[in-house]
Amino acid sequence: MYSESDLQAAVDAKVMTPEAVAAFRNHIASVRAAPGADEESFRLITGFNDIFVSIAAVILLVAVGWIGQSIHPALAGIGVAATAWGLAEYFTRQRRMALPSIVLVLAFAAGVFGSMVGFLVKHGEAIFGNHPAEATMAIVAAGMALVTAGATWFHWKRFMVPITVAAGSAALAGTAVALVLAVVGGSEPPVNLFMTLVLVAGLGIFALAMWWDRSDRVRQTRRSDVAFWLHLLAAPMIAHPIFHLLGVTQGNDIGSAAAVMVIAIYIAFGLIALAIDRRALLVSALAYVLFALTQLFQTFGAVELNVALTAFVIGSALLLLSAFWQNARSVVVGFLPTGLADQLPATVRPVSPIPAS
Repeated sequence: MYSESDLQAAVDAKVMTPEAVAAFRNHIASVRAAPGADEESFRLITGFNDIFVSIAAVILLVAVGWIGQSIHPALAGIGVAATAWGLAEYFTRQRRMALPSIVLVLAFAAGVFGSMVGFLVKHGEAIFGNHPAEATMAIVAAGMALVTAGATWFHWKRFMVPITVAAGSAALAGTAVALVLAVVGGSEPPVNLFMTLVLVAGLGIFALAMWWDRSDRVRQTRRSDVAFWLHLLAAPMIAHPIFHLLGVTQGNDIGSAAAVMVIAIYIAFGLIALAIDRRALLVSALAYVLFALTQLFQTFGAVELNVALTAFVIGSALLLLSAFWQNARSVVVGFLPTGLADQLPATVRPVSPIPAS
């Protein structure tokens, strides 16, 4: 499978002309009876070698971290980050392998953050004492997250792996949440406050994802891949806090009114997903709507088959939505103001030369 980034690279290398690439896209769209933008394509693997290399890289990174840990806790993270960067010089920059690149980005970010955690584990007591203030530790956590975000920015400038922007955004979100908690203070900040902060951060990342999406409405460049990972990050940060504040995550049975509210929110998520042509919100909220429907069927007496009926209803609905996604999306976008609709991903891919990445 060839991604949009691969086609762009072929044009940059003058292997294919922009006109040939545009014709190829339109042919694929006509065969699939859907515009290429509606496919929400992203490259994960190019072959089994991606899986093979990823497994080998993970084994090596674990070994490096283990050896570093035996010397000094901070060296585990430093070693993992340095090794991940070195491997990326070949497997990402030269071989352009998708899955190994994703693994190496995540390992690099985790290594940078882990090195600071390891330093605190070893020397934190000497620096902050036996019982440091919660606000102090929140500020330290914010600083660590900010350093991690800066490191991912350098990684992005070097390798341009789409998921890197999402990793950096997650680190920045962690920085903001930690700083607010430090300002609020208290030995145990309320869970609802934390969830509210995560929701606000998720909405911010969602807005950033839409900015990237708006810059490539026909999804022909790397910018669309960046937006995909940002949406994948933002979706659970939006869905989980909302349902937590509704009491769905408390582990107890919820009432019929709350269950209906959950279903209504899921329908709203579906309309948003159709409008922006991204399915991450639907996937992130799926567990909650399954739980809510199960509760409703149980309330109305279908105790023995409540799980089966829930799976049947949700499975059928999602398959129908997938089959008629383009038609449903055209209807939803048609109800939106023209100015807003023009900012959303195109419902029909135009025939045009490939843009610059």
